[in-house]
Parts: sequence; C-alpha cells; structure tokens
Amino acid sequence: MRVLLLGGTTEGAALARALAGNSRVRARLSLAGATRAPRPQPLPTRIGGFGGVAGLVEYLRAECIGAVVDATHPFAAQMTRHAAEAAGRCGLPLLRVDRPAWLPQPGDNWAEFPDMTSLAAALGAAPRRVLLTVGQKELAPFRAAPWHHYVIRSVDPPAADVLPPDAEVLTATGPFALEDERALLRRHRIGLLVTKNSGGAATAAKLTAAREMGLPVRLLARPPAPEGLARVPDVAGALGWLHALLAERGV
Repeated sequence: MRVLLLGGTTEGAALARALAGNSRVRARLSLAGATRAPRPQPLPTRIGGFGGVAGLVEYLRAECIGAVVDATHPFAAQMTRHAAEAAGRCGLPLLRVDRPAWLPQPGDNWAEFPDMTSLAAALGAAPRRVLLTVGQKELAPFRAAPWHHYVIRSVDPPAADVLPPDAEVLTATGPFALEDERALLRRHRIGLLVTKNSGGAATAAKLTAAREMGLPVRLLARPPAPEGLARVPDVAGALGWLHALLAERGV
C-alpha cells in the first residue's frame, strides 16, 4: 500500500523510521520546506508545497496513494485542512497524528491567546525581556511592541524584515535539556516566555524552567482541527491505524 506521510515533526520523523523497510507499506515523506536543511530521513522524500488542494489531489491520484498520514506540526493548520479536503475528494483514509497540547501545572503562570497579535499586545507597556520561541512566521506582530527586548530562538535565522527592532537571534534545534533551558533564561535575564502550545517532550523543558523561576508564560492556542478527522496522539497509534488498514485490505 502506498502511503503519503506529511511530516516535519518529531512524530513524522519517528514514523518515517518505523515505516522504512516495511514490506507491506511503500511510504513517501513530504516536507513543507520550512527548514532550510532538514535532517535526512530513511524514506523517499519530497520537499515543497503541492500547490493547494487541487495540486495535492493530482499528486495523490498520480502516485496511486492508498492512505495519508498527516504528522505535520500542530500549527500547520492550512496543510491539515488541505489534506482533509484532498483525501475526501479522493476517497482516501486520512489520519492525523495530533500530539496532546501542554497543560498548565501547579505553579504555572500561563495565559493563552487565539492569535499572535493579541498575544503581543498583552505583553504590556512596561519594557520586558522576552524569549520568543514561536517560529519565523509569527514574529511580525511583535514589531508593534518595540519597547521590549526580544531573544528569538529559531531553527533558521529569520528574515530581517520580520524582526522587532531590539532583538537578538539564537539558532538552535531541539530537543532541549532542562539545565540548558535554565541557563538560557538566566543568561539572558528573561522575564517572560512566549511560545506556541505545540505539546510534545522535545521543547517542554522551557516550561519547567519558567515554572521553577516563577516566570509568566504566554502561549498561542492550538488552531481547531477539521471536524470528523480521525486522530491519534502518537506514533504507536499511527502504526496501529496503518496495521488495521492493511489487515482490512488483505495486504
């Protein structure tokens, strides 16, 4: 069975490793291309968009895809919507690997916001030292609050035209150890953490470090998923879904 794996996350990479060499599945990994130098994966890999829903439908039909697994980032909402619509048009089973969102723990000082513009506005009028771990595409709203000092951590250096005036950039790729996160917050004298509620273990240590230091955390809330989308929380669930589908088809 030919499977299209939409990846770009920890779960996507883990699922690619699990499917590599599986004689019952011929999987192909698709990456959006947001990261300039993605880590090599053990599956045939395509990089770049499909050209919207129509392009994805054309690809699914041309490649005789039998199932789609969406393991993109929790905030890749457009790709998830496009996958749902394209799979529906093609009559293909679709699974979303949707890691659980982070939940506040005792001692946390959290607030969630529906969009980055309202989050940036909520930082307040008093200058603060802010750690931003929100990705390159979400930085522009913070240009409206230039009185804060921003430490921006990103996989790749962001474009200069989206950076707030008083910003320094750190390039790094997770997972991040707790002691390193503690040291980062201390070294840069961070007073507030801004992040997306991405969930997962790879970048959760910053939340623990912020809790220990009594720092407020401001999060971008998860976008809603398309209704009726089959979802599992992890790679094990995705493998179980694929095995059941293979058994159903007698593969």
